[in-house]
Amino acid sequence: MIYAILETNGKQIWVTPGKFYDLDKIHANPGDYIKLEKILFLRNQQEITVGKPCINKIYVKGKVLKHFKGRKITVFKMKPKKNMYSKNGHRQEFSRVFIESINTKN
Repeated sequence: MIYAILETNGKQIWVTPGKFYDLDKIHANPGDYIKLEKILFLRNQQEITVGKPCINKIYVKGKVLKHFKGRKITVFKMKPKKNMYSKNGHRQEFSRVFIESINTKN
């Protein structure tokens, strides 16, 4: 089993080839291929590689499938006895990325 732990947008994600993941919005069009290069950890069969902090010769190739928004969350702030309140909503934008392979640079 091959898998990698990579960093994107300040978050660490465990990825395996052949699956799709929802990442924070990536500025690429649907159908574009992307290369994620901040690989922190790699396991290939029985071989384990740990980066310090990143592994230089490894990258993950993925394809952007679509962009979408997550579910809405409500942000409510209130100060008691001051007659102050605010109610706001937020929807995070995501990109669905299909991980095709974990490759080495030549």
